[in-house]
Amino acid sequence: MIGIFDSGIGGLSVFREIRKVLPEQSYVYYSDNAHCPYGEKTREYIIDRARAITRFLLEKGCEIIVVACNTATAAAIATLRDEFPVKFIGMEPAIKPAAQATKTGVVGVLATAGTLKATKYIDTRARWAENVRIVEHIGQGFVELVEKGITTGPDAESTVRTSLIPLLDAGADMIVLGCTHYPFLSETISKVASEAYPERNIEIIDPAPAVARHLIEVMVEEGVQTASKEGFHIELHASGDSATLLATYNRL
Repeated sequence: MIGIFDSGIGGLSVFREIRKVLPEQSYVYYSDNAHCPYGEKTREYIIDRARAITRFLLEKGCEIIVVACNTATAAAIATLRDEFPVKFIGMEPAIKPAAQATKTGVVGVLATAGTLKATKYIDTRARWAENVRIVEHIGQGFVELVEKGITTGPDAESTVRTSLIPLLDAGADMIVLGCTHYPFLSETISKVASEAYPERNIEIIDPAPAVARHLIEVMVEEGVQTASKEGFHIELHASGDSATLLATYNRL
């Protein structure tokens, strides 16, 4: 059984990719929406929440846990790995493939404040940004939109435009999504980008498929079965109201 958690429903974008490669697995998904968003929370606060959620997932019988949240990965995954006897899979902004694919030499990163200031992100940026320019912007209001189920339309476009246009104006042709909520806004991000710079081929990079592939590798190494005896099954849990979680899951 695989445990997956996020500050809210964003981690369902990761679950969506994991299920593609592990369609017969059992899952427990935990949305910590009562404490969402994590982006402006302190590291200590996020670690405390990650510990509590991990205990819950272990009690449910999870054999491996996906921290489907960039901010929680940056703040807490090292602590979780030290304190709990299971493997944890975390998120990492996909700067490497973006740096390798850019034609303009400029890579844009949309992420939360917590991710952008984290050592893990800074180290990743330094490792792969030698020959490209990295420009960054907080996806201001992105998480809140997704948690409300608003991913398209005028409000979504206006919010996305404020954070995305500075990256495009700087010349970015690769937009790295550094928060698992953001893929739910991909359609709107593409629309705003194509309207602003129709002549530029702008690509959106979602790290979730790579995370799903890495999960399989770790499961094989650890001897965790890639299919459950009962076939596909999922439990959905939330620390707050579960209505948006259920609605989003049903649209996957």
